[in-house]
Amino acid sequence: MTVFEFILLGLASFRLTRLLVFDKITEFIRRPFHEMIEEELPDGTVEEYIQLKGTGLRRWIGELLSCYWCTGIWATGFLYLLYVFYTPLSEPLIVIFAIAGLAAIIETCVTRLLN
Repeated sequence: MTVFEFILLGLASFRLTRLLVFDKITEFIRRPFHEMIEEELPDGTVEEYIQLKGTGLRRWIGELLSCYWCTGIWATGFLYLLYVFYTPLSEPLIVIFAIAGLAAIIETCVTRLLN
């Protein structure tokens, strides 16, 4: 694996992990395993937190999907194995996720600079 491929895989893993753990578009994946609870604080702001559902495997998957670091390991493993064993499918997927990951990092930097 070249340094370029390693960086692409890293950016793709970053974006796939964020997609699974935080993005609204994949909320349907997380919904069977945890519920988002909103609580209004005395100052009027709303704080969200996760309440895990079930026991056993269901709870374990809920914990996995609520942990950025845990999901990152599995997402990276999935992308790497796909890259090693089925390169024709993985290359476009990794490039797309890597570009989206880099765009997310740039957007975060620009937003912080402007605020």
